[in-house]
Amino acid sequence: MGAGGDFPRTDATRPPSPACHPWAERDLDSDPALLQTAALGMHRGTGGDAMATRSRTPSQDARARAALAVEKSMLAKVKVAVSDIDGVLRGKYLHRDKFLSALDGGFGFCDVVFGWDMMDACYDNTRLTGWQHGFPDAMVRLDPATMRTVPWDGNIPFFLGEFVTADGSPHPACPRQTLRRVLRRAEKLGVQPMCGLEFEWFNFRETPASWAAKKGVDPTPLTPGMFGYSLLRANENRDYFNALLDQLLAFGVPIEGLHTETGPGVYEAAIQFSAALEAADRALLFKAGAKEIGARFGIIPSFMAKWSQSYPGCSGHLHQSLSDGRKNLFFDHDGKNRGRHGMSKLFESYLAGQIAVAMEFAPMFWPTINSYKRLVDGFWAPVKPTWGVDNRTASFRVIPGGPKSTRLETRCPGADINPYLATAALVAAGLHGIEKNLKLTAPPITGTNVGAEKIPRAPRSLAATTDIFRRSKVARDWFGDDFVEHFAATRDWEWRQWQDGVTDWELKRYFEIV
Repeated sequence: MGAGGDFPRTDATRPPSPACHPWAERDLDSDPALLQTAALGMHRGTGGDAMATRSRTPSQDARARAALAVEKSMLAKVKVAVSDIDGVLRGKYLHRDKFLSALDGGFGFCDVVFGWDMMDACYDNTRLTGWQHGFPDAMVRLDPATMRTVPWDGNIPFFLGEFVTADGSPHPACPRQTLRRVLRRAEKLGVQPMCGLEFEWFNFRETPASWAAKKGVDPTPLTPGMFGYSLLRANENRDYFNALLDQLLAFGVPIEGLHTETGPGVYEAAIQFSAALEAADRALLFKAGAKEIGARFGIIPSFMAKWSQSYPGCSGHLHQSLSDGRKNLFFDHDGKNRGRHGMSKLFESYLAGQIAVAMEFAPMFWPTINSYKRLVDGFWAPVKPTWGVDNRTASFRVIPGGPKSTRLETRCPGADINPYLATAALVAAGLHGIEKNLKLTAPPITGTNVGAEKIPRAPRSLAATTDIFRRSKVARDWFGDDFVEHFAATRDWEWRQWQDGVTDWELKRYFEIV
């Protein structure tokens, strides 16, 4: 779809500097707003507080701060959530006492969240979970560093969790753990991936009830016409527009840019960059938060990759750089690589890795049947593994800037991604290039895909990309056999549901004529 939000021209290479938590030396009961401040301080990754001791680990400090904030909360409940395989937020409310117990020991959560699809239909072809296992509880370990409060739900404390096995090791089907697996390997390489996601989505004047009454046909767009970057259209729904900016910021999901895009009722938001895990957390919570905020205004935000053949699709672009904790490693600081658009040799290898193997991971960023309807020649979505310099027709857009802003924007993914899996896939592809010291031999495209004539087009179906993914040795190396087999089985299931369905296209085409 459209041009895409601009990435920050600030330092995209490192997390915020340590700072004392503003609530550390004050009684939270004296000001309920301090609970919100406490949450923001935690999930932004700020440093220890006055109560932390030098003998405690950062993890213990985070747990202590979380426990204190919840104990001081005026609410007796906490909201917790996990991501299922499709990136749908699944969760529950816990009593405060139950939460405090779970903060140390975890809590049970039915493993059906990895055993059913987004419509709660149970898979019949998975091995890790399924009817054959009886859908037992799996253990969820809460991440205290994800603490925030939900401003549109009474400032209830909120935490994300991830699944572990009985022995405490990462659950192979857990999307957040899959991303952590990749980041552990990045750490061994001495690099920290920094990411920022941006989404385009259509907004409709619908409610779940009105949409059900319409039987899934003919949604009413929020506004008419094709008005990208329109302040007029933004002002028309300014209460909703401002609620997205202000309340998501209070939720710990800072939006650095929000504007209308080309299409009826389309918005685009660029989420502020951060370390990769936090970036994926923010992206997951952005989509869920936008839906909850929209519901208050009688609006359904849709993150389908392409809802109508008549309009462009919706993207989920991923901006990336690598840091060593001090500087942006994608920038050619010493000038030895001049003539390559300010790219370091490390950046070139990272880009070469994405060109070489990202398409082997395609179901992780094109996960639905609808993902492939967005990949139409002549529209904004790229359909070949090409790279270019500040060229939005390429899959991999090199954005040359200064020492702080040089980065890669991967433009293949759609808005229907699971942020954990898409981030894991693309970062892994780039790091593969670094591990293997791949050279950037392909020339950049220019103009509208000039130079891409002999590059094969991406597959057009989930079935085709899933078959490639299942057979990929590189995917198994980076994500593990258990994840590859499980995720491939879930995509096979999704394809079968499509094959068994009868669409309105078929009715319009065949009902009378054949």
